[in-house]
Amino acid sequence: MNQKAERMSLTERVYGALKQEIFDFALLPGDRFTEKEVAERMSASRTPVREALTLLQREGFVDVLFRAGWQVKPFDFHKFDQLYELRIILEQAAVRKLCEMDGKPDLDALKNFWLVAASDRQDDGPTVREADERFHIHLVEACGNEEMARVHHNITERLRIIRRIDFTQRPRIEATYQEHAKILRTIIKRRAEQAQLLLKSHIEESQAEVRKITLHMLHEARQTQSPPRSA
Repeated sequence: MNQKAERMSLTERVYGALKQEIFDFALLPGDRFTEKEVAERMSASRTPVREALTLLQREGFVDVLFRAGWQVKPFDFHKFDQLYELRIILEQAAVRKLCEMDGKPDLDALKNFWLVAASDRQDDGPTVREADERFHIHLVEACGNEEMARVHHNITERLRIIRRIDFTQRPRIEATYQEHAKILRTIIKRRAEQAQLLLKSHIEESQAEVRKITLHMLHEARQTQSPPRSA
C-alpha cells in the first residue's frame, strides 16, 4: 500500500470511528475536543484526523471552532423539522409520480421485504433500520427524477443521526412493517392521494417518536457520562 492509500485508509478508519461515537452518544452534542486528543486516542497522525473531521463537518456532524478545536454539532430540532417537512414534500411527489407513470414501477425489492407474512419479518433493529431507509430512497429513485433523488439522499444523510434510533423498540418495527405494507399496496393500486396521506402520516409518526427517544437517550447519556471533553 502506497503512502497516499495508507493515509486514506487511516482517514476512513478515524471517520468511521468518530461517526459511530457520535451515533452512540459517546460524543454528545455540544462536546468539544481537539485533533490532538483524537489522534492520540485513535493512534493516528493529525492529518487523517483532520481529513476525517472535515468530512464529518461537510455532513453536518461537527463544527470547527476558531482556535478552540472542534465541537459535536448541537442538535437543532427546528432544523430537523424543516428537513422532515422537505422530505415529506419530496416523497409525496415521488409517490404521485409512481401512481401516475406509464408502465409498472419497479417495486419488487420492496415487496419482497415488506409484503411478507408476520413470521417472515425481520426483527433485528439495525437490519430493519437500513431496510426502512432503503424503502424511502427506493420510492424516490423509482420515479425516475435524478435531481429529486439527489436532494432526497442528502436529506436522508442529514437525518440519519436521529432516524437510526427509531428501531430500538419492537413495536416500532411492527408498526413500520404495517405502514410500509399499506403504502406499497396503495401505490400498486394507483391510489395517489391515499398513498400520499399514508406516507405523510407514517413519516410524521416516526418523526415524533424519534424526537421523544432522542431526548430521552440524550438525558440518560448526560447522566451517566463523565464531564464533556473540552478543547
